Amino acid sequence: MTLAGAALFVSTPATAITSTVLVLGDSISAGYGVPAGSGWVALLDTAIRTQGTTVVNASISGETTEGGKARLPGLLSEHRPSVVVLELGGNDGLRGFPLAVTRANLERMIADAKASGATVLLLGMRIPPNYGPRYTEGFHALYGELSETHGTALVPFLLEGIAGIPGNMQEDGIHPTTAVQPAILDRVLPALRPLLRP
Repeated sequence: MTLAGAALFVSTPATAITSTVLVLGDSISAGYGVPAGSGWVALLDTAIRTQGTTVVNASISGETTEGGKARLPGLLSEHRPSVVVLELGGNDGLRGFPLAVTRANLERMIADAKASGATVLLLGMRIPPNYGPRYTEGFHALYGELSETHGTALVPFLLEGIAGIPGNMQEDGIHPTTAVQPAILDRVLPALRPLLRP
């Protein structure tokens, strides 16, 4: 997940906006390597705009949980979202950051989002087995544990049924192709829709 800049947009559909979904993620949500408007977050904006909900994509390629933790308070103050979608941790895992640090950062973001009045959807990730099974499985388990402890909505693995399948990933083996962005959205929407304000 290389540093390739940020994808930040706020759509303004004709429908009166009554709520905002803030997506705070890394390159998977920033749309690394796919044409503008083709990433799963852009597709999400199209899918829910008719419900009076707009999407703010504050994802940055290369982002870690530490960076997300630092940026989130300002984003909450500026956009006042009703839902915060957290898609972070993958870069921590790829760099072998201590699991306790990643956990603490995610917990802080969940707490900050909830304190602002937002509901949280946590998007789980998996990483390659480079650091051994104990670290790899411990990393993935973080998401389910945090969701249960803090009462957040959860997608256990964002790229379930996508990662590891030939043709679904870009040449780096980490970032999904344009073709599978709708499939990523299909992983998120069932967990997100119940959180949206009527």
